Amino acid sequence: MKQIKYVSAEEAVKVIKSGDRVHLSSVAVTPHTLIKPMVERGRRGEIKNVFIQHIHVEGEVEYANPEFEGIFCSEQFFVGGNLRKQTQAGYADYIPVFLSETQKLIREGYLKVNVAMIMVSTPDNHGFVSLGTSVDATLAAVECADIVIAAVNPNVPRCWGDAMIHIDEIDIFVEDDIKLYTHSFAPLTEQETQIGINVAELVDDGACLQMGIGGIPNAVLAQLGNHKDLGVHTEMFADGILPLVEKGIVTGKHKSIDRGKMVASFLMGTQALYDFVNDNPRVAMMDVAHTNGVHVIRKLDKVTAINSAIAIDLTGQVCADSIGTKHYSGVGGQIDFIRGAGHSKGGKPIIAIPSVTEKGVSKISPILIPGSGVVSTRANIHWVVTEFGAVNLYGKTLQERARLLISIAHPNHKEALDQAAFERFGSHYRFICNQK
Repeated sequence: MKQIKYVSAEEAVKVIKSGDRVHLSSVAVTPHTLIKPMVERGRRGEIKNVFIQHIHVEGEVEYANPEFEGIFCSEQFFVGGNLRKQTQAGYADYIPVFLSETQKLIREGYLKVNVAMIMVSTPDNHGFVSLGTSVDATLAAVECADIVIAAVNPNVPRCWGDAMIHIDEIDIFVEDDIKLYTHSFAPLTEQETQIGINVAELVDDGACLQMGIGGIPNAVLAQLGNHKDLGVHTEMFADGILPLVEKGIVTGKHKSIDRGKMVASFLMGTQALYDFVNDNPRVAMMDVAHTNGVHVIRKLDKVTAINSAIAIDLTGQVCADSIGTKHYSGVGGQIDFIRGAGHSKGGKPIIAIPSVTEKGVSKISPILIPGSGVVSTRANIHWVVTEFGAVNLYGKTLQERARLLISIAHPNHKEALDQAAFERFGSHYRFICNQK
C-alpha cells in the first residue's frame, strides 16, 4: 500500500488545464473543498474553457454564474434547483441521458474525463476508501479519469458495495472535514398523504421498492407499516425508509439478487441516514449501471417503481424534465425503472402526481405545453395515481386512457378535460365512456 501524501486543495487543483473536463462527485459528497480553489483559478484567469460535469451537486455553484462564461461550462446530467436559473438562461447546460447510461457516456469515451474530483472516507487498514453516499457515475469517472483528486473526509460514511475503491486509484489527496449536505423534510400535506394511501394499496407484500426523494415517496413509505418483507432496489433512498427497516418491514428476503440488501446508487437525507449506512453490510451502494440497468431490475420480482412527473396528457405522455422549453430537472431514472418494473414478474410501474399544481392548474392536461419533453412515452405508462384514485393505462386505447385519467383528475377540471377529449376523439369517445 502506498503512503498517502496530502497536499493543499490549492496545490491539488493546479493539475486542471484549460479545455479539461472535470467530473464532480455528487449530492451529499459534493467536493466544495476542491471546487472553491478551482473557481479561484478561473477568477484569476489561469484557466478557461473548463467543462464541469456531474449528476447533481448540492450547495453553491458559483462556476455557473454569468461572470464565469467562457471560463467554466457546467454540463449536468440532471438539473437541480441550484442550477435551474443558470440552465434556463443558457449559462449552464444539460445532457439528456438515462441515469443508467451516465456511466456509459464516460466508460465508452463519449465524455472524456481529464480530472475527477471526489470526496471519500478515510482509508481502512487495507488501503480502501469509500465513495460514501454517491457511487452513481462517479465510479466510472474514477476508472477513466487521467487524474483523480480525492478530498479525504472522516464525515463520509464507509459504505459497502461498489463504493469501496483502493487508494492506488487516487493520484492526489487533500484533507477535508466539511459536513455532508443534509436534507430535511417538510410535513406531509393532506394531498400527499392521500396519494401515499392510494399508492400503498398497490404495493404487495414482498414487493421490491424504487422511490425517490420528496413528499410523495415519503407519503407512500409512511403508509407501508402493515406490509411484510419489502425489498429495496432503487437509484436513491432517504430517511423515509428508516422506520420500515427498524420495524422489520424491509427485509429483502425475497429478492432474487442482492438478497437481504438495500441497494442504491446515491443517498440524500439527514445525518441519521448517513449514520445508518455507515459500515452497514445490509446497504450496498452500487454503480448506476447496476441499480438502474433494465437487465438487472427485471431479474427482481414485484418491482414497484414510484416516480413523479410535471404533467401528463390525456393519452398518457409524461413530461418529467421541463416546463415547456424551460428545463426543470432531467430524464433521471424514470424510464430505467418504468421499463425495468414493466419487465419484472408482478412488477408495477407507477406515476404518482398531485392532480393540480400549487396554483390550481391541472397536471392532467389535454396536451402537454408546447416544448415539453416527453420523458416517458404513452407506451411506457402503466399505473397513474393522484389523490383521487389510481388507474392502469396499460393495454388501454387512447379514448379509454382519456376516460380513466379524467376519472382521477381534480373535480374542478373534469368538465374541461372531458370536453377536450370529446373534441379530440369525436362522438365515439362518449360511447366508450358510457360502455365502460
